[in-house]
Amino acid sequence: MMSEEKRSWSGSRQVSSEELQERLETVRTLQENELEMYEIAKDKLTGEHYLHYSYLHRNLAGAPGAGAGGEEVFHQLLPLDSDDVLGMLFSEQPYVYPEYWKRAFLRNGPEGQYVWFDPTYADAEAENEAFGRDLASRLAEFKRQGNVSEEAVKRFLEELEKGNGE
Repeated sequence: MMSEEKRSWSGSRQVSSEELQERLETVRTLQENELEMYEIAKDKLTGEHYLHYSYLHRNLAGAPGAGAGGEEVFHQLLPLDSDDVLGMLFSEQPYVYPEYWKRAFLRNGPEGQYVWFDPTYADAEAENEAFGRDLASRLAEFKRQGNVSEEAVKRFLEELEKGNGE
């Protein structure tokens, strides 16, 4: 029989809920009420720490789809470094979801699997949308001025290029 490797979940695309249940142990519960819970958990195999957040979602009776009127519990696991663990345990470091969850974390998905989710895409998407709105506004102003000569277009494109490099 092969001995189990000390394999971190950070290198996996998916992690089964059974594996999480076997390997995670609670270090300390930080907050718990009827709707949500935060705890620091430790992987018994690798020693890695995670902030475990679970919350109860109540499906409204009139909502479309399966499970209307039922309840589901969702789980998320944010990897923590030693400073994060100490900060949460001893110096009231904030940890509330989603405000302080700014890096990739595991969240439960379909079929008993946890998958990695990277919240930074939303920041990049917001920046791209702001850039697009700015570009459209500047282009509309350029068109409004009515000078579409080759020299005017060249100046406009050079201004755009300068603004993009900042």
